[in-house]
Amino acid sequence: MKQRIIHVSLSIVAMLAMVLVGYPVAALVGSSIPQNAGWEEPASGVEILIETNGTHTGIVVPVVNAQKDWRETFPSAAHPLPGGEAPTHIAIGYGEREVFLNVPTWGDLEAATALRIATVGGDPLVRVSRYLRPAPSSNYRPLRISEDQYARLVASIEEDLPVIAAGEREILTGTYADDAYYEALGEYSMGNTCNEWVGERLTDAGIPMGFWTPLAGGVTKWIPVPEGE
Repeated sequence: MKQRIIHVSLSIVAMLAMVLVGYPVAALVGSSIPQNAGWEEPASGVEILIETNGTHTGIVVPVVNAQKDWRETFPSAAHPLPGGEAPTHIAIGYGEREVFLNVPTWGDLEAATALRIATVGGDPLVRVSRYLRPAPSSNYRPLRISEDQYARLVASIEEDLPVIAAGEREILTGTYADDAYYEALGEYSMGNTCNEWVGERLTDAGIPMGFWTPLAGGVTKWIPVPEGE
């Protein structure tokens, strides 16, 4: 019995070691396989940004333009900022429910929660942050896309949301008091992370992106840093 316990324990350690080593390698390879190659930024269109903090990425879009009024999808987009100004942009990101609602920092992430997400996954949410004219930088990378691509991007984002009548979507509160959280479809997992979600939405819109982008760097390496940064 003792030898069996030792054997099982060593097997678990070996599997964890393979994940720790193999996952970043697979992410590097997967994010380097191009999709939508050959695309060129149009001379005119819709300005979006890809935000990153080095771990998490999100898609920053105008609150409203001629094609889409996000206040109809996310009620919080109509709420004023803490200073009273109306937001000009929102950032849309994907994440795991318990982490978004109850884990303020990575230091607060319990081992059991991390293990559950890594092995069986979890329920997803969408987080919506409000901004006032976000300035382009290495953390907010601007990208001009055509109106057709923007329409495809909007459709791709909305496909991952439950169909709910305008104004009736429930706003959840989570770890960031100024942000809003909404129910989403699908499953959050090591294969379908916040960054893979962003990568898929951009791919659906016809924007060059890697085949599999579970890490933030796999997304941002396809989006140039603005000049001067």
